[in-house]
Amino acid sequence: MSRMDTNTPAEALKSAIAMFSSLKAFSDALGVRYQVVQQWIENRVPAEYCPKIERVTGRKVRCEQLRSDVDWGYVRQSQSHSEEAAV
Repeated sequence: MSRMDTNTPAEALKSAIAMFSSLKAFSDALGVRYQVVQQWIENRVPAEYCPKIERVTGRKVRCEQLRSDVDWGYVRQSQSHSEEAAV
């Protein structure tokens, strides 16, 4: 499956939300109140929630689409090393 076409972080977030039956269903999947997600639409998604959004959307909406200002390659590499050390 290919990633959804989105031009802006707000469009990427709206695409992620659209994969769910409602804004509340999306926010429940993330473990936050729907009002928090509404704020993200106006502002931006905090970087720490991007990986979770990527997971709940089956990688159709990627961290890079939500927050292009974060070096996701580095974050993913760091997480991988942390997980290996924990084993």
